[in-house]
Amino acid sequence: MSIRHGLLALLERGPRYGSRLRTEFESRTGSTWPLNVGQVYTTLSRLERDGMVVQDGEDDAGHDLYAITDAGRTELHTWFGTPVDRTHPPRDELAIKLAMAVGAPGVDIREVIQSQRRHTLKAMQDYTRLKAQALADVPADRDEVAWLLVVEQLIFQAEAEARWLDHCESRLVRLAEAAATEPSAGPGPAATRGPARAPAERSHSQR
Repeated sequence: MSIRHGLLALLERGPRYGSRLRTEFESRTGSTWPLNVGQVYTTLSRLERDGMVVQDGEDDAGHDLYAITDAGRTELHTWFGTPVDRTHPPRDELAIKLAMAVGAPGVDIREVIQSQRRHTLKAMQDYTRLKAQALADVPADRDEVAWLLVVEQLIFQAEAEARWLDHCESRLVRLAEAAATEPSAGPGPAATRGPARAPAERSHSQR
């Protein structure tokens, strides 16, 4: 998630101070990715260093205001026009957990899957409830529409995760069944080589 570009998008609507940027960011995303003021001001400092924002005086309450620059606006619109890179996906804790659980001593991977599935389905139900609440009234402003998009993405993500967990469990069942039906191994190479050496040994003893 790009906090940097999110703040630039908010600043394009006009100068703002740090706490207001945090409030508007969380309102737009439904507090799905909460920020603290320290993160906001650290990001603003870096944006200022990179020439993307400048300090723009104070408001009536004495808050330091920040404004987007032309360079910041160019950066923002480049971000909007560039697809999110999927060639280097972020680390996914669940995928790593299941990969490490395969064959791990004392770990019942099917129980790990079932436990995660219960959690994922519960989260999906919670997100669906939030969506229903958001749709109870027609979204009235851009923040409500933005939050609806975010919560729907969370629902789709949870649905995909639940399907993937079902797939993982099915694959493990098929692998277990295949292993159980494999024929017993025949004589190994060493057993085959044993009789073959016997004539040579007998021939040597006759000499």
